Amino acid sequence: MEKKGRKRKEIKRKLLHKYRLVILNESTFEEKISFKLSRLNVFITGTLFIIVLIALTTLLIAFTPLREYIPGYSSTRLKKQATELTYRTDSLVNVLEYTNRYLQNIRMVLRGDVENNEINRDSLFEQFKIDPSTVDLTPIREDSILRAQVALEDKYNLFQRNVNGRSPVLFSPVSGVVSHDYDPKKKHFAVDIVAEKDAPVKAVANGTVIFSEWTVETGYVIIMEHEEGLISVYKHNGSISKAQGDIVKAGEVIASVGNTGELTTGPHLHFELWNNGSPVNPSDYIDFK
Repeated sequence: MEKKGRKRKEIKRKLLHKYRLVILNESTFEEKISFKLSRLNVFITGTLFIIVLIALTTLLIAFTPLREYIPGYSSTRLKKQATELTYRTDSLVNVLEYTNRYLQNIRMVLRGDVENNEINRDSLFEQFKIDPSTVDLTPIREDSILRAQVALEDKYNLFQRNVNGRSPVLFSPVSGVVSHDYDPKKKHFAVDIVAEKDAPVKAVANGTVIFSEWTVETGYVIIMEHEEGLISVYKHNGSISKAQGDIVKAGEVIASVGNTGELTTGPHLHFELWNNGSPVNPSDYIDFK
């Protein structure tokens, strides 16, 4: 026990024993600075210095851009920018694909390049035919009650609207005589209306001008986009009064009758209607008489 006690006293004495650190002038041996130190003080001071140094280094790495230069660390800002660029790239690809399809449809309208694919409707509905004799058409009690209830509600409904589907009402673009009818077999997807030169050409419905330029074959051309996927085309105009992007109301003057372009033999309006990318007969929508 005495030996252990002596060892403890010896260790304590060594830790607490005072030492003096003196800095002298090498030439004159003049004392400049002196410090009283002990082993315990040096150990505690060194430990605190190391802890503070580690804490400062951690703070610099965690809250400053210096961490980007350490292998294994990545920048949150760069990750966010990369994610945003990925989403933007995907959106731009979708917009580009939509624009390309849109421009392709406009080219088809200008060239009149449409494939005539004839489909036998009877063959499409053949597989869905049902023998009426095998179907029980006797109304059930619940159906009769529901029909009577609906009929009673409709009888006194003051706000009932007509929701039956109907063809859009279009104005005649110009007054004149139809000289050439719609003929898809000859790839004439329009009606030619003979009218006086410089007569006003009007918009058939509310819409937006999506093309207003000069072409070699068809002269001054205006193309308008309307609701429900309807597009109207006006070719061989003598002049145009609307530019691309203009919003036009039905009956508003957009051009004048002319004889421009190579594919014309006199003053007339070449008028086309396209529904969801397919040509339709304008005479089914407009009375040109």
